[in-house]
Amino acid sequence: MSHSTSDRAPIRPAQAANNLRADQALDAWSAAAQLVARWLDRRERVDALLETLPNSISGPERARCQHLFLGVVRHFGRLDSALGRLIAHPPRFTTHAILLLAGFEILESAGETGRIAKTVHHAVERTKRMASPAEAKLVNAVVRKLAPLPTQPAPLATDSPETLAEYFSHPTWLIKSWTAQFGAPATRSLLEWNQQPAAVYARWRGEESARPAILRSTRWPGFFEIPSGHWAEIEPLLTTGQLYLQDPATRIPVELLAPKPGESILDLCAAPGGKSLLIADTMRSGRLVAVDLPGARIDRLAANLSRCTGVEPALVQADVMRSLHVTLREHKLPETYDAVLLDVPCSNTGVMRHRVDVKWRIQAGDFRKHPEQQLSMLHAAARLVRPGGRLVYSTCSIDTEENEAVVRSFLASKAGGPFTLKQTQLSFPWVDRHDGGAAFVIEKT
Repeated sequence: MSHSTSDRAPIRPAQAANNLRADQALDAWSAAAQLVARWLDRRERVDALLETLPNSISGPERARCQHLFLGVVRHFGRLDSALGRLIAHPPRFTTHAILLLAGFEILESAGETGRIAKTVHHAVERTKRMASPAEAKLVNAVVRKLAPLPTQPAPLATDSPETLAEYFSHPTWLIKSWTAQFGAPATRSLLEWNQQPAAVYARWRGEESARPAILRSTRWPGFFEIPSGHWAEIEPLLTTGQLYLQDPATRIPVELLAPKPGESILDLCAAPGGKSLLIADTMRSGRLVAVDLPGARIDRLAANLSRCTGVEPALVQADVMRSLHVTLREHKLPETYDAVLLDVPCSNTGVMRHRVDVKWRIQAGDFRKHPEQQLSMLHAAARLVRPGGRLVYSTCSIDTEENEAVVRSFLASKAGGPFTLKQTQLSFPWVDRHDGGAAFVIEKT
């Protein structure tokens, strides 16, 4: 799919990104430029790219690198459209990355006297080192012309989808879809929300008397905001398990699941295990079985289950849609449960503030493909609920196709006959001020 949000075609760099030479110091800015160049070249996932940062970049430098890289990806449509109007021939990936980084720094520079000149000088010097003197001349000329970016007025909700798409760096087709679902004012609020860096939230699991004062209270009990600049104090709390990084939106499906002491609970698609741990902390006693496919996140799921206290946890690596009941039997685990949580793979449209590259990967066809898979998974999960038990279907999508439409299809099917929809909770970022999603409580009669 196109990664441009305007009518103008995006800049297509002419050749692959160069790696930094071994004699070049990989500071935060240079590392961010390298990540941006790789993203332009290969469209790798942002989280996977960040994991490739060397350990030599740590603390504030690592945080700055991440801020710069995510900022470019978040505002890519707007920045690339501006560059496309200034450059006749596509630059190399490395030079393109430098231009985008400089553009992002200019976007952040509104009202700062002298910032433009410093940004231009810095970008030019980096280009001399990372690319060539000839390309440095191009960067000098182009970056100066990006100076008006911070003063560009934000479009109104009534402006065209194309105008909103370019300014807020989202695909036009997605804006049209959201406008049809939620209306123009809500869509503009969502776009503005997605363009802001995400706050860092965590759930406190330790003794209340031991909770450090640096954690800021929120409207969501048990969840706290972590202020920047305190990682040295936060990291030990994460290591000991007293604190768990988690968005407040994740509490909703667990609250609707309502785990009770002594119950048997099945958590499907459980990795990396944040909801599993919250279920265990809520129920305190009983059996918790967490299921997910083998893969990189299984180790994190296992680590989270190891922190469970009071409950009897079990980890099963399996496919929900391939005879899971047989696998459970082989592991000498129950084949039906008091409560089942199914947090399905989805488009992630409710968590775009955290997953800044989702909007560049998602395609219109995903809203046909995902619901088919989600409905199949819901049917598979339903077979694992005991009579009188409950099933919570949840997504981190805000789109009707993956939420209400899937549940309606399930209830209308023959398999949905013994089930009744008991409760629905939809979360919208522009209303609830945290990640969006949906959760449905379906009871087996």
